[in-house]
Amino acid sequence: MLSRYIVDQERCRCLQNGRKGEGPVIYWMSRDQRAHDNWALLFAQERAMVLQRPLIVLFCLDLNYPSANLRHFDFLLRGLRELQKLLAKYTISFLLLQGDPTRTLPTFLENNDPALLVMDFDPLQIKQQWKNSILHHCNLPVYEVDAHNIVPCWMASDKREYAAYTIRPKIQKLLPRFLTDFPELANHPYSATANDSNELDIHTFLTQIKDRSVEEINWLTPGEKAAMNVFTDFFKHRLPSYPADRNNPSKDGQSNLSPYFHFGQLAPQRVAWNIWQSDTDQEAKEAYLEELIIRRELSDNFCYYTADYDHTSAFPDWARKTLTAHRNDPRPSVTNLHTLENADTKDVLWNGCQRDLAQRGKLHGYLRMYWAKKILEWSDSPEEAMANAIFLNDRYSLDGRDPNGYAGIAWSIGGVHDQAWQERAIFGKIRFMNQSGCKRKFNISDYLQRVSLLTSNSYQDV
Repeated sequence: MLSRYIVDQERCRCLQNGRKGEGPVIYWMSRDQRAHDNWALLFAQERAMVLQRPLIVLFCLDLNYPSANLRHFDFLLRGLRELQKLLAKYTISFLLLQGDPTRTLPTFLENNDPALLVMDFDPLQIKQQWKNSILHHCNLPVYEVDAHNIVPCWMASDKREYAAYTIRPKIQKLLPRFLTDFPELANHPYSATANDSNELDIHTFLTQIKDRSVEEINWLTPGEKAAMNVFTDFFKHRLPSYPADRNNPSKDGQSNLSPYFHFGQLAPQRVAWNIWQSDTDQEAKEAYLEELIIRRELSDNFCYYTADYDHTSAFPDWARKTLTAHRNDPRPSVTNLHTLENADTKDVLWNGCQRDLAQRGKLHGYLRMYWAKKILEWSDSPEEAMANAIFLNDRYSLDGRDPNGYAGIAWSIGGVHDQAWQERAIFGKIRFMNQSGCKRKFNISDYLQRVSLLTSNSYQDV
């Protein structure tokens, strides 16, 4: 039995009671797209074992998902193809339904009379809307599992936290309870052969994608196996120097794991546990785990308890007041979305950042802050800056459309999770960044030279 690993009402919570059907246990996978180290899948299997039912993993592919394009769907689908093969080794069926889950999933549930439904936790509004719609249209037991955060979001805090320093002690208090190793997924003895699917034909789906204007990347391979390889490389070669190199875009100091975390192809808890248990330098451990655990889970907290996380109304009062006071300040230049997207501003560093993002689907964390703050400086209003930054990040970044992205942009433009700084034009009391500060952090010429050599087919960063 796996029950000793799952703490009911903590990692998992019951969203609704209902009538248990005579069919299989369904795990509606969405955010956490992996077979291993997946608390939601483990919980679903546990319940299926108790009930002696087949277990089906179901994924709903909505090709009209907001802001998603060929780049995102290619990475997602190639990961799902590997996932299907992994699950088959454990006699667990994987099915893919095409379309909006609020329409396709209720029909599937009605036709298969499942014993219960397990779903991933996700704080984003579109996922919350999906969840509420499914609950409205079905009458069976439904459980939600937070397999993405180490400390479940609703356990870490019951409110929006002001900053990292307010959520840090709450998470640290619970880490000994939740930061554990994972059990192995078991071979499932109750087969759902009638529901087995053929091998996922990703080419057919990719040809149906409407937005093909952003090309795929191939410097990073999707899937669980590749994710662990990238982590292992970082752990062995770059983690020891992480505190010194992480804010230097001219060096390969970061882990490059954010796309895998976003698509759920790697469990943050697996990374945290392996690092926590290692004999790596303590300073390096603490620096990386601060980003991986505290900062990342703070972003989930922000989006979960802030419905308007992608609007300026989500900014703290002091930030909205200071931005309003400086709304009519003269801008050094006003730059529209077309100019930004085409990396055609007068700022060569910013242009390099945008080209880097557009080519690789990833931008160094330190430069993301500079990139967003310059958009604020060049925009007619904070509202325009917020909208344009989100549009570009969601469109080009592999890990766009993610709590980390929304929280990061809100931090850069609207002071979310930050404090008031010295007042200046346009920014008011929002933290300011410029090229002089960047020059003190890294060699800008070296970074721009790297960007100038970029092509999505040749750049290697892992």
